[in-house]
Amino acid sequence: MKFQICGGPAGYAPVPRFMKLFEHSVAPDCEALLRCLVEHKQPARVHHLELFLDEEIKAAVARRFELDTGHDSGDPHSMLKRDVALHRFLGYDAIRINVPGLDFPLSWHRTDDATNLAGQIRGNRDWVEEHTGPLQTWEDFERFPWPDIRNLDLSRIEWFDKNLPDDMTVYELTAHVFEVLSWGIGYENLCYKVYDDWDFVQAVADRVGSIYVELTRILCQSRCIGIIWASDDMGFKTQPLLAPEHLRRLVLPWHKQCATLAHEYNKPYFLHACGNLELIMDDLIDDVGIQARHSFEDAIMPVVEAKKLYGKRVGLIGGMDMDFLCRAAPEDVRRRVRDTLDICQPEGGYCLGSGNTIANYIPLDNYLAMLDEGRKYS
Repeated sequence: MKFQICGGPAGYAPVPRFMKLFEHSVAPDCEALLRCLVEHKQPARVHHLELFLDEEIKAAVARRFELDTGHDSGDPHSMLKRDVALHRFLGYDAIRINVPGLDFPLSWHRTDDATNLAGQIRGNRDWVEEHTGPLQTWEDFERFPWPDIRNLDLSRIEWFDKNLPDDMTVYELTAHVFEVLSWGIGYENLCYKVYDDWDFVQAVADRVGSIYVELTRILCQSRCIGIIWASDDMGFKTQPLLAPEHLRRLVLPWHKQCATLAHEYNKPYFLHACGNLELIMDDLIDDVGIQARHSFEDAIMPVVEAKKLYGKRVGLIGGMDMDFLCRAAPEDVRRRVRDTLDICQPEGGYCLGSGNTIANYIPLDNYLAMLDEGRKYS
């Protein structure tokens, strides 16, 4: 399968070598990343990939390695330039961008951030109300301020189209179909309404899904975007959040439409989905057509077990358990990286990374140890 990869001008400096931590330097190679994950080609080195890095982590890395030097704070694209420099320094082949303008107004709660790591604390942390939401009746459905795809701010994509180095690619997250469905109705109410008011639930799912299909279409048409990455948490520790038959009727058809669009534009379709999805993994691989799965938790299924079960059928991303990354010592992180790569790296189809995201509460030294040990393994 030939992938449409980003393009852009050359001229970015080689990856700097500030200290011994990253003495094994790597050059980005987005095509090799996709050959590894999608075609299951044995890579020449370990590739790293994350759903995203929290801003507090990016700022901490930039401070430690002086990656902000030379950037004009008055430049509207300064943060984008910093992100390119930072991801190249860390050895990533791909960068997540945030495309504003497609927000669903939901019921959010807020509290102080409990992170106790100096320099990585944010002001607060948000979560969605789980009991109810703004979509309860047909009247709510009619007056709900559904996002308009015409309000998308494509300026960041346009900048990356012109400025991203040829050896890197970018992606934006799409297809949060189940998440918005459960947040809009409220997860607790959704569990009742799939039996008491199916037509209403179906209408909400269809409206949400159709919006994400249009977003996916726009992302597919963007030259710099080389990966269509869906992000849709559908499970918890022991099983999916809805019965598999409900997900097959409400949610998976929209992912299939997005995946079909991606493939029509010669772009791979990845899925981030937290939770135990064993009951629908065959659907995701064989029917939806995902080409890589992300989000692994030791309490559900360690990534080394997923490699044995699914490694020949779908690419696997990450798997350094979040709780482990937060609590372990750097030398333990390094040991686990080696043990994981011994199992997951052969025959391709794997990229090293966290079990979820590089959250602001992960100790920076543990995160850097994971990356550095991946380089040494290469």
